Amino acid sequence: MSTLSRTVRDSSTMLRRNLLHARRYPSLTLNVLLTPIVLLLLFVYVFGDVMSAGIMGGGADRADYVAYLVPGILLMTIGGHSVGTAVSISVDMTQGIIARFRTMAISRSAVLIGHVVGSVAQTLAALALVLGIGIAIGFRPQATVVEWCAAAGLLTLVALALTWVAVGLGLAAPTPEGASNNGLPLMMLPLLSSAFVPVEAMPGWFRWFAEHQPFTPAIETLRGLLLGSPIGHNGWLTVVWCLALTVLGHRWSKARFGRDPVR
Repeated sequence: MSTLSRTVRDSSTMLRRNLLHARRYPSLTLNVLLTPIVLLLLFVYVFGDVMSAGIMGGGADRADYVAYLVPGILLMTIGGHSVGTAVSISVDMTQGIIARFRTMAISRSAVLIGHVVGSVAQTLAALALVLGIGIAIGFRPQATVVEWCAAAGLLTLVALALTWVAVGLGLAAPTPEGASNNGLPLMMLPLLSSAFVPVEAMPGWFRWFAEHQPFTPAIETLRGLLLGSPIGHNGWLTVVWCLALTVLGHRWSKARFGRDPVR
């Protein structure tokens, strides 16, 4: 059997293992999914009228803020699910199963690939759920079929990039609790972006940070695809960010995985 076919076979086995774990132990997935859903409902039904009036100059209603909010919540869902990935791989490392895998005749890269593919698949399912809730409370996309496909590709690319970063964070953490703490920036950065308010409404020093972090261009690109707003340079900037984070996370994860045979 060639190296490629063996890697594909072993990666498929690891993918099934990770999906079975997610089905048997759903508490972690539910915990990371609960945060964006609660924030979505909170900002729509508690702060919606006030936020829409402030953003839209006093003449908008809650429906306008729902349209503004949902793309940011979708990106926050990806960040939150990445934290779960970091914890999951840290659990594998600390409980000794990775050491056992190293003694078996399997492709070493298959362990990481299984985690990444499984996490991205679960993230896409979570995104579908959050989007469904958004539509149920009034989100009305105006995208064509091509724009929907582009939006799905964008979300998948962001999920892949953040998942590889999360794998590196999980491998670098000494405990699952440490992995959870390491992954907090992936949850916090969407809060410090244009997810809830436009960057134009932020103070100067804060606005600079919000404009130059990876979530803001991704959110603006998704808004443009789903709602028809201008995308400008945010599209290619998002792709550059995603490719850079994917390469960085992949190389970092491989280096950490190869360096730590036993916890």
